[in-house]
Amino acid sequence: MAAVGRPRRSCLAVPGSSVKMLGKAQGLPADQVFLDLEDAVAPLAKPDARKNIVAALNEGDWAGKTRVVRVNDLTTPWTYRDVIDVVEGAGANLDCIMLPKVQTAAQVHWLDLTLTQIEKTLGLEVGRIGIEAQIENAAGLVNVDAIAAAPRVETIIFGPADFMASINMKSLVVGALIPDYPGDPYHYILMRILMAARMHDKQAIDGPFLQIRDVEAFREVAKRSAALGFDGKWVLHPGQIDAANEVYQPAQADYDHAELILDAYEHYTSEAGGRLGAVMLGDEMIDEASRKMALVIAAKGRAAGMSRTSTFTPPAE
Repeated sequence: MAAVGRPRRSCLAVPGSSVKMLGKAQGLPADQVFLDLEDAVAPLAKPDARKNIVAALNEGDWAGKTRVVRVNDLTTPWTYRDVIDVVEGAGANLDCIMLPKVQTAAQVHWLDLTLTQIEKTLGLEVGRIGIEAQIENAAGLVNVDAIAAAPRVETIIFGPADFMASINMKSLVVGALIPDYPGDPYHYILMRILMAARMHDKQAIDGPFLQIRDVEAFREVAKRSAALGFDGKWVLHPGQIDAANEVYQPAQADYDHAELILDAYEHYTSEAGGRLGAVMLGDEMIDEASRKMALVIAAKGRAAGMSRTSTFTPPAE
């Protein structure tokens, strides 16, 4: 199962060029905020955006959020300066660097080595700053296993807009189903990312839905990747945050049931419970496989801060 150290049900994009948005984001209930230096920032605005981001990380109150900066991709002339300026300026207040348009594991290794040099020079804890790798084209998807295995990687992210363009997909609506296609055109891509992430115990994050005023459509799209097992999704507008948090955490009944399974299985496999391997919990048979499934749901609920509303009581002898 995926690591749950950093909840990422909702990953809010904030342009580094907007001081107003950098301030507003601090009070929003997103699990993660990523301060963007890439697509949301015009080329001429990038130097000032770096300064804005450093100030926001050092002076802002992020209230337990995972703090991420998305730098520019390695085919541009801006990446090295993004990394150096941000990490030297605010490395102590930064959790991860997001690298977009990752095509090979070598690109992640470059970022890992660069971060290591900066950390050693500044006396920061080496390896504490994680890497989020964004898959946005065919090369990245083909190489996603090696990318997920690279140092510091915490998440694999689907970037649908650039991916759609890279494979000549016939649609202009990012993240939505295509009426002329009888199935889900993103299913293979999402599953491929998910398998690579889980193989290496990483989180898998779905990309954005650009129709930001249609929250119900966002919710329906999010439900598809959540059903597969994704840990969260990008949000581009505050109105999408609550929907993402709800979709990517268990329903209360499912969380309660998972905790009951864990408690019951622990009891029945113990000496006091009869050292049993398969038992009935109500009308349901539970065994070791049930325990593993329940661990996943319980971990997601705990990471989301959920509280259980029922408890397991061993049967009277």
